[in-house]
Amino acid sequence: MKEKLQKIREEAAKQILASEELTKLNEVGTVFLGKKGELASVLKGIKDLLPEERPAIVQLVNETRSAIEDMLEETKKKLEAAELNFRLKQEALDVTLPAKKNRIGHRHPVTIALEEAARILTGMGYEAVEGTDALRTQDSPVQVRMINRIESRPLPLRILALDRVYCPDQAGDAHSLSLHQIEGIAIDQNISFADLKGTLTVFAKELFYKDTKVKFRPHHFPFAAPGAKVDVTCLWCGGSGCRFCKDTGWIETLSCGMMHPKVLKAGGIDPEQYAGFFFDACPEGIAMQKYKIDDMRLLYENDSRFLSQF
Repeated sequence: MKEKLQKIREEAAKQILASEELTKLNEVGTVFLGKKGELASVLKGIKDLLPEERPAIVQLVNETRSAIEDMLEETKKKLEAAELNFRLKQEALDVTLPAKKNRIGHRHPVTIALEEAARILTGMGYEAVEGTDALRTQDSPVQVRMINRIESRPLPLRILALDRVYCPDQAGDAHSLSLHQIEGIAIDQNISFADLKGTLTVFAKELFYKDTKVKFRPHHFPFAAPGAKVDVTCLWCGGSGCRFCKDTGWIETLSCGMMHPKVLKAGGIDPEQYAGFFFDACPEGIAMQKYKIDDMRLLYENDSRFLSQF
């Protein structure tokens, strides 16, 4: 039994010294110290020894185990140190090299235009409400959204909503299949078209610049009486005429009108006592005008060279 333990100790030392990786070293430890290892088999044979021989053999087994564990631990430290040195050489950093600059993101030009428009209108007393996604065809979805927003609301009211709308077959340099829309509604007693004109004139001058001129053109909307398109001075040419405004000096920016009495009635409001107006604008169009962008598709191509200008 003593000779067997001595051979186990020598063989363990041999294999430990031959281990060049931690994985191999762990396998050697399992072979000699595991539950089914060499020392475990020696312990199973103790029951066959004479009672007076057993204490000496158990002590020798424990000494052999301690010696193997010490060799394993010492070799493990050497291998770990060697592995660390190798990694340090492979992953060495030159601290004299210039640091890489972090590219910090910023707001999208459409977001900037939207927040600026919302800031101006909320400053004029409008309450911002959550919008909804909708498919915009010719007229009806706008009317439905107007009705939904005035139903069951206390009067008078001034609300401002942001919608994301989808416009089939309108992709191009000035149109997108998907865009945003700002909608404003005001309902009160004695509201007139003059109030609407005053609101949008102040809004345009605050949004662009104080010398901006505003022009209202009659336009038919089934849900308006009357309706209008709103043009503002072209920022590219200052009103003198250029290719962006098609030599007119004006850029169409908003749609607006007085609410048709049937819309008010559908929203549960007596059109004999109250009147209201609405307006809507596209933040993409506002951004194109403010920042002189000539193609709406640039806003959604995610080209960092373009977006980093804003």
